[in-house]
Amino acid sequence: MSRVRTLPAAADVVVIGGGIMGVSTAYHLASAGQRVVLLEQRALGQGSTCHAAGGVRGFFSDEVNIQIGLRSLEVFERFGDLFGTEIDLHQTGYLFLVDDADDLAVFERNVALHNAAGGDSRMISAAEAKRLSPLIDSTGILGAAWSPRDGHCTPESVVQGYAKAGRAAGATLLTNCPATGIETDGSRIVQVVTAAGAIRTDQVVCAAGAWSAQVGGWVGVDLPVVPLRRQIAITEPIPGLDPKTPFTIDFTTSLYFHREGEGLLVGCPESVDSWSFDTSRDPGWLTTLAEAIERRVPALGEVGIGRGWAGLYEMTPDHNAVIGRSRTVPGFVYACGFSGHGFLMGPAIGEVLRDLCLDREPVVDVTSLDAERFSAAGARPELNVV
Repeated sequence: MSRVRTLPAAADVVVIGGGIMGVSTAYHLASAGQRVVLLEQRALGQGSTCHAAGGVRGFFSDEVNIQIGLRSLEVFERFGDLFGTEIDLHQTGYLFLVDDADDLAVFERNVALHNAAGGDSRMISAAEAKRLSPLIDSTGILGAAWSPRDGHCTPESVVQGYAKAGRAAGATLLTNCPATGIETDGSRIVQVVTAAGAIRTDQVVCAAGAWSAQVGGWVGVDLPVVPLRRQIAITEPIPGLDPKTPFTIDFTTSLYFHREGEGLLVGCPESVDSWSFDTSRDPGWLTTLAEAIERRVPALGEVGIGRGWAGLYEMTPDHNAVIGRSRTVPGFVYACGFSGHGFLMGPAIGEVLRDLCLDREPVVDVTSLDAERFSAAGARPELNVV
């Protein structure tokens, strides 16, 4: 562990977690004049963000998620101008392939919801899906949802862009400095304890991703977030690969791919879910991946795998985030449990958390995503999960 040269004695807000949520929040709070200290147990983005597939989209099945996604997408589109950091954004579109009649009806409703909120998507035929994503086998596909404005970018660049801007605005970002506890006086937060000492504060933002349940437990707040391993692979170069290849998802199997360099980034769930913090690669997953590829993208059958990695999804029971301010410990604000779509929501959520910390009306109404929805039977499942 590297040494923390100077641990600030106090802060208006301490942010726990240095992924996209944490650095975006730190930037927005510092820009609003707050004394902010961010604590990250490793390097920035090394928890889950930099292991993400990098997809950015506004197409979801839930109106709140659509609003968050669209607001974030606007930031990704302007990121270079806003923060002086290029993020290699490719707006080649998102393409959801559907082979079940019931799912097709759901996607038709999702498209209508997306467009009503200001998005740009439509249902297309299997033939048009094949034209957009030539590598697929369209056998059995009944239709597809096509969202041309969406795409993918480089998560590491986004994290570094926010970090640079946050530091310039006055935020203190401490890496290799894990939080180890939160001390309270009754329901009032008084300080955050770290491996290097304590920081006085009365407000904490939990942006700890898959580790958020532990952080919530320090103040008695139940954050129903559990880690789920997901694996990704990069293929060897593919001759003649269309540079406009969209982010393509086979909805039934959750197999997905998008262009990465001269090859493809590919992923799919494991045959048996691994609910733990284990991020070692399981060679058996390659068999599962090969079966999914053979079913929907057999043209990749002869393409080798160059490299790969494993990361963590932060799952909730309804595959939706938990975002809000604790009613029992008012100084505790949280945003976690994004269930695989956290990276793409980071820009807007940073604004939302700033507003919650400053007791402003959030730029997006996230009341429905409060963690207490589960005890009140208010879960709202997100269906467009990759």
